[in-house]
Amino acid sequence: MRLRFLGKNSVPGDSPTLYATDRDTYVVQGWKVTNPEILAKLDPPDDETCVEVPAALFVHLAKDGLHGAVASWVPPIVHVTGEDTYIVQGKRVADAEARAQMIIPEFEDCVEVTRTAIRALLLDEDDLGVDSE
Repeated sequence: MRLRFLGKNSVPGDSPTLYATDRDTYVVQGWKVTNPEILAKLDPPDDETCVEVPAALFVHLAKDGLHGAVASWVPPIVHVTGEDTYIVQGKRVADAEARAQMIIPEFEDCVEVTRTAIRALLLDEDDLGVDSE
């Protein structure tokens, strides 16, 4: 899988990052979810995991032609925190070639989600009543 960098939302030591892939998917890199209460509610399948990312990370979707605001909190967004972050669930990226293209600190992981699933989260500017001119 080849990755195309879309953007980061980072501070020193943290690096939530968004990538587009050559498979019509996105890779979302974020903090590993370790909160036992949240994990118990989500119970992801063995080949999936969850990462937490700042909501602002999704503005980088515009660099891949997706516009609009995240307005639907359905999978792959499986939890919205009170700290302006989303928990995203998807297939854990195990592809060695893809992981070699990223810098993934020990406290982070990455998930792959379909473009279709991400598009379903967005409310287009036209739907918001925003004049784009």
